Amino acid sequence: MKEFIIKENEAGQRFDKYLAKLLKEAPKSFFYKMMRKKNITLNGKKAAGSEMLCQGDTVKLFLSDETYDKFSGDRKVQRAVCPLDIVYEDEDVILINKPAGMLSQPADTDEPSLVEYLIGYLLEKGELTESALRTFKPSVCNRLDRNTSGIVAAGKSLTGLQQLSGLFHDRRVHKFYLCLAKGSIKSEKYIKGYLHKDEKCNKVVVYENKVEGALPVETRYEPLGCHENVSLLRVELITGRPHQIRAHLASMGHPLAGDAKYGEKEFNRLYREKYGLKHQLLHAYKLEFPKTEGKLERLSGKIFIAPVPELFHRIIKEERLEERYNENLG
Repeated sequence: MKEFIIKENEAGQRFDKYLAKLLKEAPKSFFYKMMRKKNITLNGKKAAGSEMLCQGDTVKLFLSDETYDKFSGDRKVQRAVCPLDIVYEDEDVILINKPAGMLSQPADTDEPSLVEYLIGYLLEKGELTESALRTFKPSVCNRLDRNTSGIVAAGKSLTGLQQLSGLFHDRRVHKFYLCLAKGSIKSEKYIKGYLHKDEKCNKVVVYENKVEGALPVETRYEPLGCHENVSLLRVELITGRPHQIRAHLASMGHPLAGDAKYGEKEFNRLYREKYGLKHQLLHAYKLEFPKTEGKLERLSGKIFIAPVPELFHRIIKEERLEERYNENLG
């Protein structure tokens, strides 16, 4: 028999959802059958699976060690450790300034992502245990492309993750980016379009008019300065689609410097030869939170800013855009 006491990060979810995490290799029919036979109980009683768990509840599994090992899928947690540039942290959420080149979420490779680095960070601090990871895994709430730097928000607790994800889903968190784009852009612009993603090549196309399978996109940008044929833009992401800023600006004739997928070869070559630039100059530099209550009350109405990476700042300076950048960063 195995006994589990429901902790704070496991409370507030349906019993069957909890069991699906605890016995991740088992078909749902298995643990429903075990509940009917009282081989799995909640607080010593027969359960249906629809019960909402509370902190302190007791779950008992009257299963053989062989059966439990077979269905639990227990294996050593993949952890990765690297220094994290933390913009803000409390007991429920953490905001991290992700460098370009790092994945936000796990992919179909063995390469660690920010999620693994976050787990490694919390394990090292003692705020998380490997056993707790059976039923709750801290994760990110917004995703940036691998070669886009900037603020990624993550939930450290179940409540923090749920509430923070809700804010992003409802577009209540305002997201601002800085980028270097081709062209002398003199005025603010609000642009709309329709984005269609080609899953095979992981590339999107933005259309002016609606086409089948395309999703609406809205982007607002304003120049913080321009010099010759390049502009430093502050971009507000109204909708949040894959590659939206990169593709939307490129469709307007303003591809980003260093963008191999949507950019212009000659424009990219100039910045690669002059600065060694190997990725797009796009940085998620600011998050503005709405008025909030409950666990996220600490974030209510706050603004968080992540400084641009060293190479980005150097290019801003040498392209004579630094004065306007410093004046308008906030």
